Amino acid sequence: MKAETLVFGFIAAFFALMTPIYWFMAGEIAGTFGLAFAGLLGLIITVYLAITGRSFDPRPEDRRDGEIFEGAGAVGFFPPQSLWPIVCAGVVTLIFLGPGVEQAWISIVGFGIGIWAASGWILEFYRGDYSH
Repeated sequence: MKAETLVFGFIAAFFALMTPIYWFMAGEIAGTFGLAFAGLLGLIITVYLAITGRSFDPRPEDRRDGEIFEGAGAVGFFPPQSLWPIVCAGVVTLIFLGPGVEQAWISIVGFGIGIWAASGWILEFYRGDYSH
């Protein structure tokens, strides 16, 4: 977790440094608050990673004597190809098209199809070839 902690610590320090510079150069309050809150979010993640990084054994990439083969193993589960994300993208298009053309019925149809599409995407591993 050392590398991640350093990355987010750099982000927090960068935004902490840039916030007063932006305030003095632009004098704009909204951007100043945006930069300050971005720095706070980086600080929150840094503190979280620093605290949780102490509670378990270091990973191979966090140790000086770590070898590449120690990090080998199952990376995770990657689903096969699926058409459901494309269907859900079409549904989101329909939902946002309704207000765009000032026709509420298009959004209602989009929400109706969206229930079916989201259910299909969520439950795709409970039926068919890839069921478990």
